[in-house]
Amino acid sequence: MQLDKARERWPGVGGIELHQADALTYLGGTFTIFDAVCSVFGAAWFTDPALLLPVVRASLKPGGVFAFSQRPPVEGCYGCQASYIPRGPDEDPAVVNRWDYEPDAWALILKGHGFVDVSVSVLAPPSGSRHMGTLFVRSIQGG
Repeated sequence: MQLDKARERWPGVGGIELHQADALTYLGGTFTIFDAVCSVFGAAWFTDPALLLPVVRASLKPGGVFAFSQRPPVEGCYGCQASYIPRGPDEDPAVVNRWDYEPDAWALILKGHGFVDVSVSVLAPPSGSRHMGTLFVRSIQGG
């Protein structure tokens, strides 16, 4: 669904490739080297950084950009957190892990995996919104 929306929004944009797959499987199995890897409320939030960051770094050209966004962490809830997603009345909830860190912790994690020029900020939600804002991260593959 999100892939279809992206294709509708950016039809015929030269040089852009859109992919939908498990990030670890896709990046670990491709020989393509990317200028940028982006995760919008996706793989960077729901994949253990110790597994994801080496694969992303290996998939980027030197100086390539890794950018991602997700919700900011709830105060005091850092690291791997479990989310319980309700399903049908006769089914147990689905358990989905996500990785939540404060901005300074994300910066250290990325630098520890060879990324440089790391910037992490929390963008405020729109005025009058009840949402929490967005944690936005941008980093460069350190070569």
